[in-house]
Amino acid sequence: MKILFIGDVTGSPGRETVQEYLPKLKDKYRPNLTIINGENAASGKGITEKIYKQFLEWGANVITMGNHTWDKKEIFEFIDDAKNMIRPANFPEGTPGKGITYVNLNGTEIAVINMQGRTFMAPLEDPFRKMDELIDEAKERTNIIFVDFHAEVTSEKQAMGWYVDGRVSAVVGTHTHTQTADERILPQGTAYITDVGMTGPYDGILGVERDAVMKRFLTSLPVRFEITTQGRKQLNGFVVTIDNNSGKATKVERILINDDHPFFG
Repeated sequence: MKILFIGDVTGSPGRETVQEYLPKLKDKYRPNLTIINGENAASGKGITEKIYKQFLEWGANVITMGNHTWDKKEIFEFIDDAKNMIRPANFPEGTPGKGITYVNLNGTEIAVINMQGRTFMAPLEDPFRKMDELIDEAKERTNIIFVDFHAEVTSEKQAMGWYVDGRVSAVVGTHTHTQTADERILPQGTAYITDVGMTGPYDGILGVERDAVMKRFLTSLPVRFEITTQGRKQLNGFVVTIDNNSGKATKVERILINDDHPFFG
């Protein structure tokens, strides 16, 4: 089993980059399952039904979300019908949507879990205890479990990786928009990376216009952040190969495509 994950797609530059490169990545890696984090896909915050359906049309199987899940109000109109989209599972009980989904590929099931950290973020339910609950649920159906852990700090992400080592197939960090170079397989067989990074503007600051971000730091005044739509683009991703029977990862590869790191098909 091979799973391709594309990190935080940000605004129209991110969507354009996915549309351009996803077919090429599929030709190169031949993934069985493709997952996209889409929480920043609509103008940098949230997602729309149109964009959700575009991702599916372009070849994604599952869309994960994060702290910007609710930024586009129309999501309340379609999230419960969006069978291929999940939001952080540790949102309060009664929140629309779901935090885990199952994909059946020729008789082999894969569980995909979305979870959100709490350090420097909203005070949601304990992601570690909620993870225990969902792992127990998933294990009744499959050993192949993929986790998108949407969190701010590296220590919380690393803690989650070690906490579930051997119990899930992969833990990929999202949210910071900055790719880390620590991809590896933990001792008990869980693939791990602290942050996959972002797909979108290459020359902005986390995808945002540079001048606005610098003005915020220089003045401490409120500034409206806009996604950089001009200039170069990048795609950040992660590929993991998993043993179908044990659910253990056997190979990991970090993907970085930009002008400094061109794509080789």
